[in-house]
Amino acid sequence: MILNCWIVDDEPLALSLLESYVQKTPFLRLTGKYSNARSAMMHIAEEKVDLLFLDIQMPEMSGMDFARVISHRTRIIFTTAFSEYALEGYKVSALDYLLKPFSFDEFLAAARKALEWFEMTAAKPEAETIHENVGIFVKSEYRLLHVLYEDILYIEGLKDYVKIYTESEPKPILSLMSLKQLEEELPPDRFMRVHRSYIIHKNKISSVNKNRIAIGKKQIPVGETYRKLFKTVIEGK
Repeated sequence: MILNCWIVDDEPLALSLLESYVQKTPFLRLTGKYSNARSAMMHIAEEKVDLLFLDIQMPEMSGMDFARVISHRTRIIFTTAFSEYALEGYKVSALDYLLKPFSFDEFLAAARKALEWFEMTAAKPEAETIHENVGIFVKSEYRLLHVLYEDILYIEGLKDYVKIYTESEPKPILSLMSLKQLEEELPPDRFMRVHRSYIIHKNKISSVNKNRIAIGKKQIPVGETYRKLFKTVIEGK
């Protein structure tokens, strides 16, 4: 697989260095380079850009502002000298974050992460027609993880984050997304929202006692809003 990539950076030396790194990477094809985000924005809609190496602090229009308006089909790797932007980069679905100055090995590791993401998602259209019945991709600690549906026990929502509890991992997977957003991506034949803070895998229920669900050692409350539907689903199982 070859990825079409762009570089956007207002520093000429950084732009030149990134270009040399791309040219040394066999699965990357450089199709555009720009010294400011406004110029890049004028042309990005006309081309298929898979991967964008994007500086953050630039005059007129920041890389973060640019990232918020481009197509979700274009994945982003931020390149910046300022580590405080890491969390913001995560919020706009950046695949990785390279802190300047970075080596070719660090660049290559981030580029390979992007390649893995595109290879994993290449078959997603077919999977979506059958509710993606294998698993879901989630971002955690700047990695893209493929979590199998059958491995999920339950999911807990915490404001802007979710915790995904699985059978295979002792600690939950932490991902920056809302519980509602995740709920919309999960197949409803397997998962159910039972509380404003919880989604459960219906096949993982050990027992039900009044308005509490046991999944392993965890006791999960059933919210008043969800009780009638939950009772209907359980009685129909």
